[in-house]
Amino acid sequence: MNTPDFSILKAVYVNCTLKKSPRQSHTEGLMDVSRSIMKKEGVELETIRFVDHDVAYGVYPDMTEHGYETDEWPQLFERIFSADILIVGTPIWLGEKSSVATKLIERLYAMSGKQNEKGQYLYYGKVGGCIITGNEDGIKHCAMSILYALQHIGYSIPPQADCGWIGEAGPGPSYLDKESDAKNNDFTNRNTTFMTYNLMHLAYQLKVNNGYNAYGNSRKGWDDGTRWNFENPEYR
Repeated sequence: MNTPDFSILKAVYVNCTLKKSPRQSHTEGLMDVSRSIMKKEGVELETIRFVDHDVAYGVYPDMTEHGYETDEWPQLFERIFSADILIVGTPIWLGEKSSVATKLIERLYAMSGKQNEKGQYLYYGKVGGCIITGNEDGIKHCAMSILYALQHIGYSIPPQADCGWIGEAGPGPSYLDKESDAKNNDFTNRNTTFMTYNLMHLAYQLKVNNGYNAYGNSRKGWDDGTRWNFENPEYR
């Protein structure tokens, strides 16, 4: 079995907890499991707690050009875009991803119309996954929403690209609480491990192959009149 050199990769974990630092985040606790694996594999790591930053609402690259006095998104985007792998972490509230996660996705979407040097959309060649925690059902629902959004704007999603932990429905111990015994949950630990390695495997393959071939998927080519094997359907 060949072991890829994952040290050529960089990953950024964006925690979309509602809690500002230094408050404890249970989502951060599960993210630490994945981060530990990547660290041991030599991946360069960065973590961003999104709520700690003054990010404006909106779907333009810089909202200071649209009425906001401040917007830290342009600087955060550079940090996120420099990574080969993006992992979005979020708690579950009312069965949904957090409002902070929604804002992150909206701001990622704001950049998605830009193109890379091949004329493809900007996020082509990058890989995405998600980590979910909570005290109510909704891991798969939140993952569907996040992973759909990431692939729609250009991120590649490998198999088993999500993991999570939930306790009993309703009030009760959360992931980092000792009484939850969450760190010994084999299902969560297995899924977290598989997700982490699948993210690294796909990111490695894309990295060493310089992303996707631009044949058939270049916006620049399409705008220049290239249509590859596309033909307008004949209406009858």
